[in-house]
Amino acid sequence: MNKFFYSLSLLLFFFLCEELRADTVITEIRTEQLVAPVGIDAPAPRLSWQITSTERNVMQTGYHILVSSSPEKLNKNEGDLWDSGKVQSEDSQWVPYAGKQLKSNMRCYWKVKSYTTAGETPWSTSSMWTMGLLSENRWKGVWIGMDKAFEWDSETQWSRLSARYLRKEFMVGKPVKQATIHIAGLGLYELFINGQRVGEQVLAPVPTDYRKTILYNSFDVTSLLTQNKNAIGVTLGNGRFYTMRQNYKPYKIANFGYPKMRLNLIVEYEDGSSETIASDLSWKLTADGPIRSNNEYDGEEYDARLEMEGWNTNGFDDGAWKTPDVMEAPAGKLTAQQNPNIRVQETLKPVAVFDRPDGKYILDMGQNMVGWLSV
Repeated sequence: MNKFFYSLSLLLFFFLCEELRADTVITEIRTEQLVAPVGIDAPAPRLSWQITSTERNVMQTGYHILVSSSPEKLNKNEGDLWDSGKVQSEDSQWVPYAGKQLKSNMRCYWKVKSYTTAGETPWSTSSMWTMGLLSENRWKGVWIGMDKAFEWDSETQWSRLSARYLRKEFMVGKPVKQATIHIAGLGLYELFINGQRVGEQVLAPVPTDYRKTILYNSFDVTSLLTQNKNAIGVTLGNGRFYTMRQNYKPYKIANFGYPKMRLNLIVEYEDGSSETIASDLSWKLTADGPIRSNNEYDGEEYDARLEMEGWNTNGFDDGAWKTPDVMEAPAGKLTAQQNPNIRVQETLKPVAVFDRPDGKYILDMGQNMVGWLSV
């Protein structure tokens, strides 16, 4: 009896091991090597995935991709944008989309399954991507900013140029299905909706040769809108667009003008209609805020006495703010940024603080670092 149960246990063990080895699934699904990206302006985005198996030497022999216009259709296996059918191929990286023509700001939902030497995998988990604005003529509005320095700024050997603050209030009168914002803020921007910061990026967008390429970022902001009055706020910094110390450097670094912005917020409603809130002369602008100077040579000069509480929320009194200028469009091509932005990675506390005789302080952070002080 014991030998019988021992033999039965061994058979069950080997059966379970065989089942475990045959577990082959799809993982790491990517669009343009990004996870669920917002703002892809490639007309035929490339799709990638990996095969994970508990069995060795499993090879893909084919794939089946579904791309749908809604998650509901994808759940029903309706590839209304693209149903590749079974394709005999070992390719699982950089497979180009080959379905219906994609439109600006469209949302696409997709999944894939593979045919392998170990059998057919289940469908992968669902993913998605959002199209950007596929050409500059798809953008509405204009570039806005202020095409001059302010009286407290300095364009001398030791240049100082304050940040520009822009705001716009708008009404949302119907239930929102989805909302996407596309922003090109030069040289650097920070974006707010109803007082909440959009995204985790800092020092965005990444710098380019602005004579050739202008990068924009895209964000899903559906959850930040309210069915009432809303407000957008943008802070523009100089970055490498407005280059400091032009009269000091022994050689000239290209200067591309004063900070400027182009923005489209596309709101799509549940009733099928949509509208675009764009950068135009209905916005308001000031540079008389707390960031009095900002540049890569000297850092940031911040005067907390000039903080404007609630400037990026609904109902703020902007009566003293100015109408922005229509700015000349940059020479470079407006292109969706595909690489990640810079983000804050860690928060440090000083290991020592030294008082100076002149009333200032020296902070020893214990290591070389790039970042901001929080007081």
